[in-house]
Amino acid sequence: MEEENVKKKLNKKTFQLLVDNTSGVLSRISGLFARRGYNIESITAGVTADPRFTRITIVASGDDDILDQIEKQVRKLVDVRDIRELKPEESVYRELAMIKVRANAEQRQSVIAITNIFRGNIVDVAPESLMIEITGNSGKIDAFLRLLDGYEILELARTGVAGLARGTEHVVYIP
Repeated sequence: MEEENVKKKLNKKTFQLLVDNTSGVLSRISGLFARRGYNIESITAGVTADPRFTRITIVASGDDDILDQIEKQVRKLVDVRDIRELKPEESVYRELAMIKVRANAEQRQSVIAITNIFRGNIVDVAPESLMIEITGNSGKIDAFLRLLDGYEILELARTGVAGLARGTEHVVYIP
């Protein structure tokens, strides 16, 4: 019995929230996670095509019971109009990363070649560094970072996951 509790499988779920675009809404949602001890792996927020609403994408981890509880607790918040899981097979996820790599003149071409393979862009060149912009799913960005392992990463900024369900079936219309 004790061994069973220790070995509970941790999963990740991506939740998409549609919330009222009001002051403090992101703070109230993240506060719920903090109070309950839930782990947020990624959170992004931005206004939608309708400026009354904000779309928030949260990647959370935990066992199935915790993830189900997260959805129930978030659904109860006043500002939340809709919450749904974005299942990987039914959704498109993207993340942006900006990476500043130390690269002298001799190293530059190899860093540029790796960047081109991943369809990234060089957005700044300085005498001792390159700044790279790359978008894709988290796995693509992680793979790119592994290939840069031999180079010194000076700075790294990742936006977190943004996602939408495929097709029109899950579009939420709020009058």
